[in-house]
Amino acid sequence: MTIWVDADACPKVIREVLFRAAQRTGVELVLVANQLLTVPKAPNIRALQVPKGFDVADNEIARRIEPTDLLITGDIPLASEALAKGAQALNWRGDAFSKETIAAQLTMRDFMDNLRASGIQTEGPPPLSQADRQAFARQLDIWLAKRKI
Repeated sequence: MTIWVDADACPKVIREVLFRAAQRTGVELVLVANQLLTVPKAPNIRALQVPKGFDVADNEIARRIEPTDLLITGDIPLASEALAKGAQALNWRGDAFSKETIAAQLTMRDFMDNLRASGIQTEGPPPLSQADRQAFARQLDIWLAKRKI
């Protein structure tokens, strides 16, 4: 059982929540990024640096993730791949990706990409709030409790 983090864009406050949870429970935590990351010195926490390139980190996570694992990401296609392999996935706001809603999320993502490609300005997501951080920590704790870590 491993928590995989799509770490290139993961907010620092979310990484800190993950570090504390991993240190408290002993669950394996792997942050995957194409840049050098600093992680606490603990046997169950590590950073995996991959080469720079489009979707290199995502592809590495998709290759390694197992059905008992949890993925932390804001990347909807990567979340879809994790769900297809039987894993669970959360975004940084504590929203769980699900097999029932992932197709609609992918469609909306593609629609927004097409709008941006045609020159239409779209707003990005709002900044991460304290309520978002708390929701993430709550969902992470629920996942950990279900696994009796």
